[in-house]
Amino acid sequence: MKIRQNVRHWAMKRALTVPILADVTHDKLVDLHVGIFLDRAEAAHREARRPHLEDLFDATVDAYLAALRAGYPEAEAREITHVQANFDFYNHGWTEMMEFPTAELEPHYDRYREFFATHGITIDDPLGEFRPADGVAAAPSTPGKLDDPEHPHAEGGFADDVYVEGPDGDLQVGGGGAEPADVEPTDAPGVDAEAVHSRDDD
Repeated sequence: MKIRQNVRHWAMKRALTVPILADVTHDKLVDLHVGIFLDRAEAAHREARRPHLEDLFDATVDAYLAALRAGYPEAEAREITHVQANFDFYNHGWTEMMEFPTAELEPHYDRYREFFATHGITIDDPLGEFRPADGVAAAPSTPGKLDDPEHPHAEGGFADDVYVEGPDGDLQVGGGGAEPADVEPTDAPGVDAEAVHSRDDD
């Protein structure tokens, strides 16, 4: 699929590995993604989906970290989590929230088959072993949308690799760019020096 990669993504990655910042960064990532994808849903469905999305993205942050530990480049590790989310959206018939067409579900699964199989992830079970012990909040499905799916936010034709759009707008096929040496964890949205000091004082 096609994703962006800029200083914010690198800063988030670093902040997730700093003990005093990891929790606040994790929560910020969940909030960001819940907001982004709820904005794509019809207004009447948003609040009913919110608890489910909070649980979903809480789990996919753990999957992102596992992918990094397994040696996947940042862009691929992040793409893995987006693929998981799109599996979930498909299963609920939330086609308006999907980032690639339903026809590209299996090609995306196949590209990360090794990681997904290792962690028990399938299209039908997007979280696999990352599913929270107390489960994921239920949310109403709209299965009728799968009969003639509309994908206003999907970009098709990028299923064969990760296509990384850099900060200059150039598109790179593959694992994305090299991690900048001068990125600080506090460059991540919602993570600043004040957050560091408040954690230090705890």
